[in-house]
Amino acid sequence: MANMEKLKRDYGNVVWTGKKCILGMPISLTRYILTDTTLYTRIGLLNIKEDEIDLYRIVDKKIHLPFSQRMFFCGSIIISSKDSDTPNKVLVAIKKVREVKRLLDNLVRSERDKYHVRGRDMIGAHVDYDDDSDIDDDI
Repeated sequence: MANMEKLKRDYGNVVWTGKKCILGMPISLTRYILTDTTLYTRIGLLNIKEDEIDLYRIVDKKIHLPFSQRMFFCGSIIISSKDSDTPNKVLVAIKKVREVKRLLDNLVRSERDKYHVRGRDMIGAHVDYDDDSDIDDDI
C-alpha cells in the first residue's frame, strides 16, 4: 500500500479515502480524503485542485440516494459547513455511503468536543438544501 503511505505522509492520520464512482467503479479523478481533523477534496491529474473543510466547522450532513447511484451501490453525502470558502460540499457517488456518513458523524462530534464548539457557536451558518444542482444524478 505505497499509495496509502503517501497519503498519510501528505495528509496525516488518514481515516478514510474514496473516489467518486462512475458506473459503480472508482475511476474518477475526484478523490475524497478524510483525516481525523479535516475533509479534503482533490480533483485532477495534471492540474490538481484541492479543497479542505475543518471537521468542527461542519454544521449538517444528509445522504442523497438517487436511483442512478443506488443501482451501483453508491450514494452522495451533502455537507453544509460554516467554512467561508466551501459552505456546501457534496461527496458524489461514493461506496458504502452510510458507513462513511457514520464515520464522519463520529469525527465531527470528536472535533467539536475537542474545541468545545456547540450548536450556539454555529448560528449564522449557511445551510441550503434547496439547490441540489451539484449532485449529478446521471453517472
